[in-house]
Amino acid sequence: MPGTLLTVTISESSRRGFIAGPLLMVGHSILELGLVFALLFGLAPLFEQQAFFVVISLVGGSILLWMAAGMLRALPSLTIAWETRQANRGNLVLTGILMSLANPYWIIWWATIGIGYIFKSKQAGLWGVFFFFIGHILADFAWYTVVSTAVGKGRTFFSDRIYRGVIGACAAALVIFACLFIYKAIQTIVV
Repeated sequence: MPGTLLTVTISESSRRGFIAGPLLMVGHSILELGLVFALLFGLAPLFEQQAFFVVISLVGGSILLWMAAGMLRALPSLTIAWETRQANRGNLVLTGILMSLANPYWIIWWATIGIGYIFKSKQAGLWGVFFFFIGHILADFAWYTVVSTAVGKGRTFFSDRIYRGVIGACAAALVIFACLFIYKAIQTIVV
């Protein structure tokens, strides 16, 4: 499902090239591996708690608003330029973790579809879970690498003005996702 991680992949790939997708996926994979272990060792009932969804939605929405505000503040000075400093690359792994955590739909997917796949694959033993996880992660890596490569290579056709428009649109998408998540949390509390 298109969401926050895709938005950040597009934004970061336009600045850093194709490497943004794989690095974001490293962070996403680390988080998902930890989650798979947690689900196997008893965390599954937590995902069914309404309060858990509300907290994730409120915290995630707030993080997304903060990120969008930073992107919008930077718009006037943005220029298409390669960022090759190693220090910046490490941040993408952390960003992959945070963007996954900040997306309540990621939690919902794991609480419904993902947990079903885990328990189904567990019928084949730990090898079943291993192969499910590897297949799932390889699909994520493949998709986000294709996206980041397309955006990274396509940026040679962008002017700074178009680049600012793309980043502004990504920031707007983050604001929309954030507002939706916060609205759903408030709606859950009120109803």
